[in-house]
Amino acid sequence: MPVILDENQSSKENSEMRWDLKDLYADLNDPKIETDLSSLLERAYDLSKTHKGRISSIDDYVILEVVDSLEAIHEDTARIEAFSQLLYAADTQAHSIRRFYQKILEKGGAIRNQLLFFHIEWCELSNFKVKALLKKPSFKGRKHYLENIRKYAPYNLSEKEEALLEISNNTGRRAFLRLFDETLAAMRFVAPPGFETLDINEEEILSLTHHANRVIRKSAALNFTSGLKDKSELLTFIFNTLISEKGERDRLRSHKHSIDRRNLDNEISGDSVEALMNACELRYDLVQRYYRLKSKILKIDQLSDYDRYAPINQKEQRFEFGHAKELVLSAYSEFSSEMASIGEMFFSNNWIDAEVRGGKRGGAFSASTVPSVHPYILMSFSGNIRDVMTLAHELGHGIHQYLSRENGYFEQDAPLTTAETASVFGEMIVFRKMIKGEIDAKTRLSLICGKLEDCFATVFRQVMMTRFEQSVHDERNTQGELTTKQINEMWINQNRNMFGDSVSLGKHYEYWWMYIPHFFHSPFYCYAYAFGELLVFSLLRKYEEEGSPFVPEYLDLLRSGGSKSPDDLLSRMNMNISDAKFWSNGLILIENLLNDAEALSLEINN
Repeated sequence: MPVILDENQSSKENSEMRWDLKDLYADLNDPKIETDLSSLLERAYDLSKTHKGRISSIDDYVILEVVDSLEAIHEDTARIEAFSQLLYAADTQAHSIRRFYQKILEKGGAIRNQLLFFHIEWCELSNFKVKALLKKPSFKGRKHYLENIRKYAPYNLSEKEEALLEISNNTGRRAFLRLFDETLAAMRFVAPPGFETLDINEEEILSLTHHANRVIRKSAALNFTSGLKDKSELLTFIFNTLISEKGERDRLRSHKHSIDRRNLDNEISGDSVEALMNACELRYDLVQRYYRLKSKILKIDQLSDYDRYAPINQKEQRFEFGHAKELVLSAYSEFSSEMASIGEMFFSNNWIDAEVRGGKRGGAFSASTVPSVHPYILMSFSGNIRDVMTLAHELGHGIHQYLSRENGYFEQDAPLTTAETASVFGEMIVFRKMIKGEIDAKTRLSLICGKLEDCFATVFRQVMMTRFEQSVHDERNTQGELTTKQINEMWINQNRNMFGDSVSLGKHYEYWWMYIPHFFHSPFYCYAYAFGELLVFSLLRKYEEEGSPFVPEYLDLLRSGGSKSPDDLLSRMNMNISDAKFWSNGLILIENLLNDAEALSLEINN
């Protein structure tokens, strides 16, 4: 039976695995919510009434006052929205929460619509006037934010059109995303034979694809597929609808390619993204070489898709949540006492929800919420080493978000390209601590193989998934609605490009695109993981060269949040992300890990 909580864990530890959202609001019936919503609608209306249609003629200092007011209203709105989103992620099945979540979506849209005028009018100002304004010392603190708004100028619609799109979101895109989330959260899967629990949730059955017993892994994979197939008609319809909706918006905004909007949001050029993905695709041989090695280690003639995450060490180490906390914080402390101190607050103040339970959204995330509060982390901790790494990853996000709060609401969040930096860096310092203290060759091999599989999942798999998205979006936008079979074929073809003949992909695996939330929630998010992983490898090399002087430089990078573009931030560290060699250098470190695994395997077998 999947581990949920160790029987010996105390009630205190149980309570420590649930977050406390009181720093946002007491509960969904908190009267302050209604008071704040009414106040926000009034503040937004007043700001619009006073300044709408006048941005081109008001004094410089008034423009800055308007920006300050906009930020304050957006932050206070985001506080309520974050509260509703976190409640919903923790329990997608409670009707009272779902109703509250939908209500806040609608109220938030109404508030934002009152504030659209500034973005539209700022983008309509002449380049001459904007350049003159941004040269003034008084605009220094808002320069990046205001420059970034201007990048959207060619793609903006009229204020009325933008308002209509915002309103339609609640009965369109957001409604279908809610349907997707609730469908996945409610799904139950048949447990493999011999398990006490007959039906289990998504997190539990996917954890069994990592089981030491091959029969259990195969059964879990087939049963998971069976559950997806039962919902395939609905999930395919949701996917088609979301892609179509995005395609229509892209056409309205005159974006040439389906990935363009994501690149714009990420403040990165299409050329840089292609350089990254091409560099990774040229090294798919590393994936194939590793799985051939794993086949020999496991003594399986032909690995199947359900063998990808089979443990190298048959006696997998189990962790209690307290042990995982100590390990992660210790690794962070060895790098930076400041980071460890911030990390400790997440545990001591119950900013983490790590309990495995029904109705909870799958996956893991760290929500930055708003600068006046703090981030919250959601994951499901079942006690394996992957969960320890997930904790390290999400805590990295949380610390990054905590440090960048000083930039204010508009610039606290880094674009996705650099948002994965601290999370992946956190994983790596925990991995290095574990490997450093391990003298047993078989355990070391297991740790290295686990890290390689993480690297492949974070780099090559994310690039493969981005290519899948490109093919599906292009096909849907040119040929019309796609069948499940058509999408399945595109999914399996991209996977075969990556795995070659090193892994046999069963017919059942064709359906496994259906549960990946990024495809539905955040199209073209995936390449940011590869960006973050390879960037971190470059940062680690810099750390190895510089030692302790690197730490404050790294923390400054995190503190910058979204106040500067990725190009600006990384060029200061002598990193050129448009150069394919930059990405190739990061891939060398993955190859070095693979060399270590091959050498250890030979040592053990000889």
